[in-house]
Amino acid sequence: MKRSREKAAAELFAALYPRLAGWCRRLVDDDETAHEIASEAFTRLWARWTSVAEPRGFLYVTAANLVRDHWRKLERERRAVRRAGVEAAVRPPAEQADPSVRLLVQGLPERLRTPILLHYYADMPIREVAVLTGRREGTVKADLHAARELLRAHLRRSLDHTL
Repeated sequence: MKRSREKAAAELFAALYPRLAGWCRRLVDDDETAHEIASEAFTRLWARWTSVAEPRGFLYVTAANLVRDHWRKLERERRAVRRAGVEAAVRPPAEQADPSVRLLVQGLPERLRTPILLHYYADMPIREVAVLTGRREGTVKADLHAARELLRAHLRRSLDHTL
């Protein structure tokens, strides 16, 4: 039994790791960090192997949470640098209105960010996002719409400031 469990885990790893790591790479913009996050997601899956009904979904939700933690850590580091006064010498002050979609998605409330990450970045259908987040499909659609509207408004404001 243990052998078949290990074989199933190895097959799952071979099938899903490259895509999961690539998805993480697009979110964190760093190969090493992306591989660390994907590996940690698999480690957490392995620890709960017998109790996880949807391994793919578990991996993506876990990775999304780890990406969020990574983004929070980066933001804490940025704030610390600003407090130290170093940022003014390193970066021009006009960069506050950065229209980078990744930064805008990072700034969304978690309720809206998670469906965006799973649907658009992990290419999961709305039905699967609903199952993984424990929400109804209509709620996921409404959250995706609300997130797109927030992103659109923020991009519009950012672009207006740069013109």
